[in-house]
Amino acid sequence: MSRPFVLAAGGTGGHVFPAEALAGELLARGRGVHLLCDGRVDAFARRVPEVEFHHVRAGRFGGGPGQAVYGLAEMAMGIMQARRLLRRLTPAGVIGFGGYASVPSMLAASHLGLPIVIHEQNAVLGRANRLLAPQAQRIATAFPAISGLRRADRLRAVHTGNPVRPAIIALADAGYTMPEPGRPIELLILGGSQGAHILGEIVPPAITALPDELRARIRISQQVRPEDRAAVAAIYQQSGMAAELDSFFDDVPMRLCRAHLVICRAGASTVAELAALGRPAILIPYPHATDDHQTANARAFAEAGGGWLLPQASLSQDLLSRRIESLLTDRTALIAAAASAARFGRRDAAQRLARLVLDLDPGAARPTDLAEHAA
Repeated sequence: MSRPFVLAAGGTGGHVFPAEALAGELLARGRGVHLLCDGRVDAFARRVPEVEFHHVRAGRFGGGPGQAVYGLAEMAMGIMQARRLLRRLTPAGVIGFGGYASVPSMLAASHLGLPIVIHEQNAVLGRANRLLAPQAQRIATAFPAISGLRRADRLRAVHTGNPVRPAIIALADAGYTMPEPGRPIELLILGGSQGAHILGEIVPPAITALPDELRARIRISQQVRPEDRAAVAAIYQQSGMAAELDSFFDDVPMRLCRAHLVICRAGASTVAELAALGRPAILIPYPHATDDHQTANARAFAEAGGGWLLPQASLSQDLLSRRIESLLTDRTALIAAAASAARFGRRDAAQRLARLVLDLDPGAARPTDLAEHAA
């Protein structure tokens, strides 16, 4: 019987979505999958019930000395928990997806001499993966080039792309088409799972300042913080604009698919989903992200031609309004950006990552089988 694989992930969707996609691929190949996590994966459990879950403690660092001591103690207990689990599971390999929640399991796997793969979702190697990279047999990357990777580790780096959720892949063949003159223009504004305050402040007045003829055609879907919703709604209502506002959209894949232009942050999952669907975007990176990785993500996407980077520090209502107007009145620019975004993405990222993982256990999987499954 083939040995299972163990995934180490937790925390935000940016770490969990790729793990979920890989789990689906491995299960489809008849391999068992276990997830070692910090407990925040309820949605994962609902979507992939065949995966066995194991809680592993993970300490967060930062704050004062007391917090540091507590974090170290939690990390030590998590490593012990993971060692016991890994000895019992005897996996063919352990795959980590970054974030502090993956560290105890990956360190335990390294101590036990198990084969390791890490997956980095951002254009800057995260701190957890920076710690784990020297122990990894392979380093899978979402972007063609990432910073923070030591020269000695680059030879083990493989560009697989960033796997996206199945709901995005199901819509990936929908082409990009600009609306005919006089027809509605779909504008989607995303700011992460709970919106972004700056987007709620600047985007509505920037849109309502557009010329009347253009403004009358725009249909808005905007993610806003609950505390900003009333103020944002009032701005749109005063201009007579149609706007659907919510702090969380459970149908983001469909909204992305029908969008003609997206205004958003530049988290790893957002960039990967824009690329998978081939949708042009104005990217406003969150400036306080660790190591400013969102700016690196946005720059890579923009330099590939898929969108436009607007740093938050230089963002203004007037600048954004002029940029939106210039894009929505330039069909050629939007169509070209959509095509570039699609070329930037790797829709088969989950299959590529699965192939890399299955190579850890070469006697149990044939590349031709994986190719047939991908087809």
